[in-house]
Amino acid sequence: MDRVCHLLVVDDEEGPRESLRLIFKDDYRITIASSGAMALERLRTEKFDVAILDIRMPDMTGLELLEQLRLVDPAIEVVMLTAFETPEYLRKALRLRACEYLNKPFDIKNIRMVVTAAMERRASHREEQENLSRLAEIREQVQQLRVKEETMRSRWEIYASIIHDINGPLTIISGLVQLVNQRLNQEASLYAEDLDLMKDRMKRVTRQVTNCIEISRRYLKLLNPTSGENGKVWVNHILVDLGDLVRSLPDARGHELQIKPLPKDALVLVNGTDLIQMLLNLTLNALQSSRECHLVQVCGEVIHKPLDLSLFNDGPSDRFINRDGFHNVTPLLALSVMDTGPGISPQILERLFEPFFSYNQATERRSGLGLCIVMRLLKENRGGLHLHTEQGRGAVITLYLPARLSGPDPLRTPLQAASPHIS
Repeated sequence: MDRVCHLLVVDDEEGPRESLRLIFKDDYRITIASSGAMALERLRTEKFDVAILDIRMPDMTGLELLEQLRLVDPAIEVVMLTAFETPEYLRKALRLRACEYLNKPFDIKNIRMVVTAAMERRASHREEQENLSRLAEIREQVQQLRVKEETMRSRWEIYASIIHDINGPLTIISGLVQLVNQRLNQEASLYAEDLDLMKDRMKRVTRQVTNCIEISRRYLKLLNPTSGENGKVWVNHILVDLGDLVRSLPDARGHELQIKPLPKDALVLVNGTDLIQMLLNLTLNALQSSRECHLVQVCGEVIHKPLDLSLFNDGPSDRFINRDGFHNVTPLLALSVMDTGPGISPQILERLFEPFFSYNQATERRSGLGLCIVMRLLKENRGGLHLHTEQGRGAVITLYLPARLSGPDPLRTPLQAASPHIS
């Protein structure tokens, strides 16, 4: 054994004490106590592996001392000695987990064998505890590595999201700048209508540059969060920007895109960049649902009653996202993205919002990082999302977000907002 084992001998008679000290002095570190009280005093300052206790002592019996030892160190190995063995003492000693019960006068060979076995059990138990402690440390280190890995993975997703999200505004900026350059190159001089067109294009460029700045600020905030304040934006303004974004992308070609503004504009209590990113990803997903020409429609309305969430049951055709985190307080803005594509199969619906989940079949809806971004932004803004699909008839995804009215709006029911007709 690497460390010196510690043996405690407790006996009120000097003869047995000295005999045991002589037997084990070359094998273990030995502490002698002539009473139970002295033994307890030693226990307050020293750690023992094995204790040899005499049962009959005047101040405290060996069994009473054994009870006290178990309270101080439940793992200590205890050997009982007595010259007056009785069944009652034996039963109580076994109940208190004494490892052996020997009679006086003891046989030297026998007591050596008993104490050696007790020391080995104690060493085995100590090694087991050390292994458990090391295992706990390893588990803690593994957990810390997992947390670090998850942090790095989240940061990687943020970097990927920056590239993914900023690509749309940059595409519009590039397209608008090309249009301006073409007009400038084609015209020897500019007329009033040309200047108006240029001004409009440059306003749109400025707006998309602002979007890029907001995207970078938002993700920098995620990497180094300072506050959780939400913004607010006019919905129809966002819908105009959405139209500019989507119509400039290759995925919109060959399909019919309808973006309908609200009859009366409303403020949505969400950062404008968050909102346009959610709508953009949902719209692109709808456009990608089929290579065949199909309709994609984006529309919205204000809801004046809290949603009855019992009506939104997850199943093979329906799914509600962020049910527990949804702040279901009116007024709510319902923004729906509907398509007349092939619909979503139940197997795909279960995994649709997983990161990088995709299918290559032309008849299946494709998904990647976009829908994962939608779900993250939705949860950050305490919104809800309902998806309804029918095989062969398309799908409708409706965002429910906190809003503020700019004036009275017509009252409609949540079900009308949740499941517009698919044609």
